[in-house]
Amino acid sequence: MKSTNEYLIPFIGLKLGKHQFEFKISKKFFDDFSFDEFDNCDISVDVVLEKKATMLEISFKHKGTVNVPCDLTGEQFDLPIKGKIKLVVQFGEEFNNDNDELLILPHGEHQIDLAQYIYEMIVLSVPHKRVHPGVKDGSLETEALKKLKELQVNGPSASEQSKKIKEEKKEEEIDPRWDKLKQLLTDK
Repeated sequence: MKSTNEYLIPFIGLKLGKHQFEFKISKKFFDDFSFDEFDNCDISVDVVLEKKATMLEISFKHKGTVNVPCDLTGEQFDLPIKGKIKLVVQFGEEFNNDNDELLILPHGEHQIDLAQYIYEMIVLSVPHKRVHPGVKDGSLETEALKKLKELQVNGPSASEQSKKIKEEKKEEEIDPRWDKLKQLLTDK
């Protein structure tokens, strides 16, 4: 990751209280991290930094779209994403970022780089399975889907098959010994 001043926030000169920052994230941001899973992106990130006497509280919130391939068809589409995280920054003897929600900066530090936190928040908000909305509603027409429809076996539908299986299970589940017991109730 190349270090840029764009995501550095000098908090030493800020007054106590809340301060708001906005960032526009594009493909170039992810290129700096050598992350190439997105073909394009348009994301806005809102950061609220609350400076307190002995610590900082930072709230990140993002919303936008990333252009990714569909896991089923391979077609590119814009996937809407959103998310938020919180970070507490305290001051100590040495730098420590082992905890996801707590960052310890050395005493005397005067700025914080938010790029890594923005990157992780966005990447983690993308779902593992990315399905084109046209696949879900049946409106997507691609060569791959046409070929799959051609190769589909024409037989009973899935619902008919499951209904038949349930009926067969019911027939198998009835134990003939129960019939004898039922006769005892009616023979009174």
